[in-house]
Amino acid sequence: MSTEVTNAGTESTGDPAAQLDVLGDECARTILVATSEEPKTARELTDRTDSSSATVYRRINNLIETDLLAECVRFEEDGSHTTAYEATIDQLCVTIDADGIVVSRPMTRD
Repeated sequence: MSTEVTNAGTESTGDPAAQLDVLGDECARTILVATSEEPKTARELTDRTDSSSATVYRRINNLIETDLLAECVRFEEDGSHTTAYEATIDQLCVTIDADGIVVSRPMTRD
C-alpha cells in the first residue's frame, strides 16, 4: 500500500505543456475527478460526462499519455472483469518563474 506524502518534496511529471493542455478540457477534468473517487469504466465515464464514447476515449488516451490516468482491471461481483481507469494524481503544483513553467506533484512513498 502506498501513501501520498504532501510535504516530502516533489517529483517531476510528464510534459508540462501537454498536461496543462489536457487539463484545459472540461471533459478531461470531469474524467479526472470521477476517477479520483474510484476506478471507472469508459461507459461510466461516458454517462458521467454526457459526451460521446469517442470523445471520452480520446480524453482517456490524452490523460494516460500525460501520466494523469492509468488503466486497471476491475473485477465484478459475478467474477467477470472489465477495463477501468483511475487517476494517478490527486495534486499538481504549477510553478512559473524566469526559467519557465514546471508542473510537479508530491512524491509518493511505497
